[in-house]
Amino acid sequence: MRLAKRAGMRKAKVALARKLAVIMHRMLADVKTFDPIKSAAAKSLAAAA
Repeated sequence: MRLAKRAGMRKAKVALARKLAVIMHRMLADVKTFDPIKSAAAKSLAAAA
């Protein structure tokens, strides 16, 4: 939403779609599944650092 306020809703939507596409592409290329528990743990560790 911060990007939408700064650059407009259309650019924010495109940025979000691109971010999701990059994540999905890496998951397909690495043949990995999404693990929400591992993702949440990594995010909390990064925030603590």
